[in-house]
Amino acid sequence: MKKLKITEQALAWVIQQVNQNATIESIEQLKGSTSSILHLIKLRLDADIIEVVLRQFTNQEWLQDEPDLAVHEASSLWMAVSAGLAAPEIIAYDTGDTCGVPLVLMSKLDGKVNLKPKQMQKWINELAKELARVHKTKIYDFPWRFFRYQNAETVIEVPSWSTVPDAWKTAIELLAEPQPTYNICFIHRDYHPANVLWKDESISGVVDWVNACIGPAGIDVGHCRWNLAMLYGVEAADMFLAAYQRYAGDSFIYNVYWDLCSLIDVLSDPIEIYSGWEAFGVTEITNKTMEARMDAYLLSLL
Repeated sequence: MKKLKITEQALAWVIQQVNQNATIESIEQLKGSTSSILHLIKLRLDADIIEVVLRQFTNQEWLQDEPDLAVHEASSLWMAVSAGLAAPEIIAYDTGDTCGVPLVLMSKLDGKVNLKPKQMQKWINELAKELARVHKTKIYDFPWRFFRYQNAETVIEVPSWSTVPDAWKTAIELLAEPQPTYNICFIHRDYHPANVLWKDESISGVVDWVNACIGPAGIDVGHCRWNLAMLYGVEAADMFLAAYQRYAGDSFIYNVYWDLCSLIDVLSDPIEIYSGWEAFGVTEITNKTMEARMDAYLLSLL
């Protein structure tokens, strides 16, 4: 992971937001983030140590598409915490005036990412239960709405690496149809195992709420299922769906459209492996592994 420093202006801003009498104890770049820069900053205030997390939005392409990222994440964190969800608390945000890039300062949650669970079924059940909690949140007047990353107008090509090109053609054609109606709810929009923290084999927090919005529960379920299928195989994805359906109850009606939508969202040629998996200890996934699992997962959906 490339080490990136924090500017003096940004550090001064952090101190100002926390306590002007605080001093910097240590700075550590956090692993796993691929579209922004995250640092854990420890500040000393008298005999106390205060831990905060600073996100710097440095991806110019992302900012061009969504210039309100800092406001969006700050609002999402406030909404999640207000609803009693296990999310970081927003401390402050800056739209770019301080050091040229948007900043979000939040509390640090206890726990660590766990991608190698000892009891897979129990681990998946907890993942599903937490996501169902997110979707049951009562939320009103939230301005950010779901949109597809690969919309109906996007030209999507059948991947050259696939051994089942006709299946991909079918999936692409299905997604060209109008999307199904759905019950709106609060969604995380990037819910997957590398964004979930664990402590003593229980979930202690969910992070990375910058994409949270109002939308279909199925897109969250589908994105997590895709991650599980890539990490552990189709069986893990199916276990998650079954567990989620138990916790969500009648509020959720499964539609394979959202699984296909999540799959096409991450389709690339050549294949791209999410670097966060390796950062958290999963090093055995190769391009060939991904290609085979992408095909297998698609066939399971069709």
